[in-house]
Amino acid sequence: MFIDENETPESWWVSAVLKTIRAVALVCDIITFPIHLLLQRPWRKRELSRRIKARIIDSTNEALTVRSVCEPCELHVRMVRDGVGTMEAMLRAAAARYTDKPSLGTRTVLSEEDEPQPNGRVFKKFNMGDYVWRTYTDVEREAKQFGAGLRELGCRPRQNIVMFAETRAEWMVAAHGCFKQSIPVVTIYATLGDEAIAHGINETEVSTVITTHDLLPKFRKILAKTPKVDTIIFMEDQLQKTNRDGFKEGIRIVAYKEVLEKGANSKIDTVPPSPNDTAIIMYTSGSTGVPKGVVLSHRNMIATLKSFADAVPIYDDDVLMGFLPLAHVFELLAESICIIAGVPIGYSTPLTMLDSSNKIMKGTKGDATTLQPTCITTVPLIMDRVSKGITDKVSKSGEFASAFFKWAYTYKQAWMRRGYDTPLLNRVMFSKVRGLLGGRLRLMLSGGAPLSPDTHAQLKICLCCDVVTGYGLTETTSCATVMDQYDRSTGRVGAPTTGTDIRLVNWEEGHYRVTNKPFPQGEIVIGGDSVAEGYYKNPEKTKEEFVEAEGRRWFKSGDIGELHHDGCIKIIDRKKDLVKLQAGEYVSLGKVEAELKTCALVENICVYGDSSKNYTVALVVPHPHRLGELAAREGLPPMDFEQLCRTPAVEKAVLKELADHAMKCGLERFEVPAAVKLVTEVWSPDMGLVTAAFKIKRKDIQERYKDDIKRMYAS
Repeated sequence: MFIDENETPESWWVSAVLKTIRAVALVCDIITFPIHLLLQRPWRKRELSRRIKARIIDSTNEALTVRSVCEPCELHVRMVRDGVGTMEAMLRAAAARYTDKPSLGTRTVLSEEDEPQPNGRVFKKFNMGDYVWRTYTDVEREAKQFGAGLRELGCRPRQNIVMFAETRAEWMVAAHGCFKQSIPVVTIYATLGDEAIAHGINETEVSTVITTHDLLPKFRKILAKTPKVDTIIFMEDQLQKTNRDGFKEGIRIVAYKEVLEKGANSKIDTVPPSPNDTAIIMYTSGSTGVPKGVVLSHRNMIATLKSFADAVPIYDDDVLMGFLPLAHVFELLAESICIIAGVPIGYSTPLTMLDSSNKIMKGTKGDATTLQPTCITTVPLIMDRVSKGITDKVSKSGEFASAFFKWAYTYKQAWMRRGYDTPLLNRVMFSKVRGLLGGRLRLMLSGGAPLSPDTHAQLKICLCCDVVTGYGLTETTSCATVMDQYDRSTGRVGAPTTGTDIRLVNWEEGHYRVTNKPFPQGEIVIGGDSVAEGYYKNPEKTKEEFVEAEGRRWFKSGDIGELHHDGCIKIIDRKKDLVKLQAGEYVSLGKVEAELKTCALVENICVYGDSSKNYTVALVVPHPHRLGELAAREGLPPMDFEQLCRTPAVEKAVLKELADHAMKCGLERFEVPAAVKLVTEVWSPDMGLVTAAFKIKRKDIQERYKDDIKRMYAS
């Protein structure tokens, strides 16, 4: 047999085996095709994917409004029938219906032990036990006791309380304890800096903060900036005793269980809230260093629960693994829909989730393997890491394994496009990948940032589950659009949820109009009961972004959407300078540019952020003389300005200079561009790249240098 001189014997062998596999697969396809056709009914899947999901209910040359055509589901109808109008009523109704069914699960940590590594180092690892579950009755009782305990400590109805804690069962119970006493919960991200935490505490004028054992030490410094705080409640650690010493004089440090004991012996009754009462004041991560508090009422939250119930399929045997921050509106509402639907929630952390996670002892099981969840909420950054992990593992698995995986992936992708699944291939090829998350996963819910189409497709194929993405903001209680479970497309965010209207409004400056062909385009304005009450103590910003019209409340998102024929929306641009990166951080491009322009090397700069990436890039017009000096310091030979701008070593040196300067200016690491393109032409009004006042015209610059931007992200 002829062998190509450039082909190794191993490559030839791999090629021959793959050809055999393809031939066998083709024969199997021909024999089993009628069976799969009858059992899987692919025409039905294609029909469901293509069906109209929303219709235009109002249209002019300036704006159009789209509304869902879906009917309320059984759970939605039951919530209306049971009179569930507040979060307090929601838990009460769930406890009455599901009583002894498991609700919130926490995995037992038996011990923390030293584990020697092959390199001689020793790491601390957890010896983990099983999940211990609170039933619905337990959760209802514990929430009632915690709420009464807060009252015993001096908290009053409609007086704010701060929740600054990592995600865990006690977070949810404590929040519902507050709801039972009509106490608004102020949520602050556990990852925020001391200044932002102090700002949220002071602006909401709280005297009591709920935190955890791990975060409590931060308050030794923060309390100096928060004069009104007199009580800190901490959720205990399973193994370590909490040190209560070293805090400012006059501060009460109270354990979570001590609050429960006070509540158990209390005669104080519940003070149920009304739908219009504030449930949550949720502080977003902000773009200028000062977070904004979004005021969410009970009505807002229940409206989103009804919309989510209609959009996301829920089954009796579902189990959710919760690990995203509950201070994020998406996770809070996703877990809340599980509570009202009777779905158990098992809590996890990134340190213990997988068998290979940092704190899991070798040979023991991670949370996912133990819990075997059917549903998981996640964000694109984590999904991208999983995707890259799969790709890296495949590339290191040897020539044959890598080639076979690529064939299997392409084979499944081709059949999925026609509306089929590949059950045998799933079992043979993808079961190991699926097993990383317990082996039962059927649904991944993605939110918080745009999900890249490639990651979407890969995880759907390799994890053998539905990947559903959506679109929403804290200001709309995470509700706006959700992808239909039967939709086989990627890159879109779905149709409006029930109870929510999506309006596209012309943005002339960006040339986005509802009359554009082939698809109407415009700024997304969201209307419905899920739209927040406004920003806390910020009437000017509230008036700017929230509108009352046609008997309902609307929020101007600043995002640019495109309406497709089936009623689904695609996010295509961002009106404001504010960009949300894939990890969820907000970057104010204008602020970063203003700081970096003060660097001696920079004549002008335009920073660009792609929401599907976790970093920004920059187009820089450098100062010719200073650029020459920098090149000389780097030991590069003399060259003209254009050559300098094209030299990778010079780009690398400029990037370092910008990073050093950004650090001096106090910019966060994620705000600093990770790649630069040095531009030789000076931007002028004549070129149409800056205004007469020499303010950059962002969209025109990005259009002119779009190929360079693509190259920067590709590199």
